[in-house]
Amino acid sequence: MRRKSLRYRPIHLFFRQGGGCLFILVFLSLVCWSCAPTNGGFSSDLVIGVVDPQRILQETVKGQQLTDKLNAFMKDRQALVELEQKELRNLEDALRAQMTILSQSARALKEDQFRKKMAAYQQKVADLNREVQERQRELQNEFRREVEEVVTQIASDRNLGLVLEHGTNSGTLFYQESWDISTDVIQVLNGMSDDSEVP
Repeated sequence: MRRKSLRYRPIHLFFRQGGGCLFILVFLSLVCWSCAPTNGGFSSDLVIGVVDPQRILQETVKGQQLTDKLNAFMKDRQALVELEQKELRNLEDALRAQMTILSQSARALKEDQFRKKMAAYQQKVADLNREVQERQRELQNEFRREVEEVVTQIASDRNLGLVLEHGTNSGTLFYQESWDISTDVIQVLNGMSDDSEVP
C-alpha cells in the first residue's frame, strides 16, 4: 500500500524554479534620476543595475536565517506526518494479522476504519503542505521587503533608473558585469545584521 509523505520544495529549489512563486526583485522603474524628455519616453542615458536574488539569499546572514527558519518549520511538520504514518502502519499490520480470524462483517468494519484513518491522514498531509507554503511565502515576503529597501537606496545613490534580476528563470539573457550590484546589496544587508547584534 502506498503511503503519502509530506512533500515540500527544498528552499534552494524554490528560488531556482519559476512557477507561481517568483521570489525577489523585478524592480521596474525604481527611481529615474536622469532627465525625462518632454515626449514622455526614456532618456537615452538610462543607467541599469542587476541583482542575483539566489546569491543574495545564500550569501547574507538574513538569507541564511530565512533558510534555517523554513527548514526547522518543515522538519517539525515532517515529524507530525511521520507519527501519523507510524500509526497507520501499525493499524495496517494489525488488520493483516487478524484477517484469518475475523468474520466477514468484522473485517469489513476494520477495513472501513482503516480507510477513514487513511483519508484523515491524507487531509492532514495536504493541510501541512499548505501551512509550509504559507510560511514560506511569509518569510520570503519579509526578506524581499528588506532587499527592496537596500536595492532602492543603492539605486538612488548610483542614479540607477532600472534594476532587474538575473539568474535562473529570470528572463535576463545578457548584462554587463559592471551593472551587477549584488555584492553591494549583500554587504549592506550583512552590515545591517551586524548592527542588529550590537546590544
